[in-house]
Amino acid sequence: MRVTFVHLDLGIGGAERLVVDAGLALKKAGHQIEFITSHHDQAHCFPETRGELHVTVCGDWLPRSILGKFYVICSIIRMIYLALYIRLARCQSALKPDLIFVDQVSHCIPWLKLMRVPILFYCHHPDCVLVQKKNTLRDVYRWPINWFEEYSTSLADLIVVNSRYTEKVFRKTFRRLAKTQLEVLYPTVGLALYDAPMQGDLNDIALTKNSDTTFLSLNRFERKKEISLAIKALAYVISCGESDVHLVIAGGYDEALPENVEHFEELQQLAEELHVADRITFLRSPSDAQKQLLLYHCCGVLYTPQNEHFGIVPLEAMYMRRPVIATNTGGPLETIKDDSTGFLCESTPQAFGDAMLKLCRDRNLVAELGEEGRRRVIALFSFNSFQQRLEKIIDKLVPPQENAGK
Repeated sequence: MRVTFVHLDLGIGGAERLVVDAGLALKKAGHQIEFITSHHDQAHCFPETRGELHVTVCGDWLPRSILGKFYVICSIIRMIYLALYIRLARCQSALKPDLIFVDQVSHCIPWLKLMRVPILFYCHHPDCVLVQKKNTLRDVYRWPINWFEEYSTSLADLIVVNSRYTEKVFRKTFRRLAKTQLEVLYPTVGLALYDAPMQGDLNDIALTKNSDTTFLSLNRFERKKEISLAIKALAYVISCGESDVHLVIAGGYDEALPENVEHFEELQQLAEELHVADRITFLRSPSDAQKQLLLYHCCGVLYTPQNEHFGIVPLEAMYMRRPVIATNTGGPLETIKDDSTGFLCESTPQAFGDAMLKLCRDRNLVAELGEEGRRRVIALFSFNSFQQRLEKIIDKLVPPQENAGK
């Protein structure tokens, strides 16, 4: 069976990791996989997309924004362009897909429906929920976009969400789709990556300060990730008398995205204002090898976003036997077991700081939480579990007897 993935920007992030893993899982099962995307930077992507998975870039010349605004409109246009490309370049050829896998931007689905091919839409989170309503003019601008998002999503032959939390948000947001059947497919974590031998040394990362107690924040440099909470929590820990503690703030960074650049500078300024700049190392777009080193050497991971749709970082940390401190909201409620694999806290510097202090002062606790976390990931979120679940979902769209002949 030929499966075509339609993804806006094949960079580095949780959504990209999901579709790449889905592509790998289906390829391992014997299917032919192709990714169609509007942007694929070879220097800013997952390594599997540099050869192991076939990627076609189309429409990269289209603008990402207009005068620094209208990002959503531009994203929709780019995705519709991809849909038209697939319709014109693939429909009448041997490359015509048997299944189309769309995620993030559903607005292209009406054009893909013209191909009369089953469409699976993977909803990481309703886009309209991610936008904070600020004024009436913005609401007027967003209304047709939000309406079209719900309408286009309804055209998918099957809708899949990444967690029970997202399922609840989906049904609450898209009232007309409240009774639509939804499938839940938890993202997986690339366990093989973290089983590989360590490459390099922690000294290669050039930490601002060497410390026996290092915490790690691993998130894209975006304001919604609330990385500032980690910095404030560190300041609280230091004020409680823990002087030998360090924080590494690492995450995806793209100079082409203004928010990444601006927020990186904002975080650096906050660290200066709280007098903890000498206790923090900032690392932009760490490699997989660097992530592995950081997870191995840290005492615990700080996962600061609120109402995160799912969150892959906690799984990576737990598999590496590292406790996770996260907000008691969203996806982490399903991945982290409070007081067993980490701590679920209120989103305040003191709550996070108190949890950090427990790990600073009890290394046996670190080891116990870490071992339990690894067991939980293997049992519930392994690649094999992900692949088996995905295959069952695909079978609902393309029955095995039909699939066998493709």
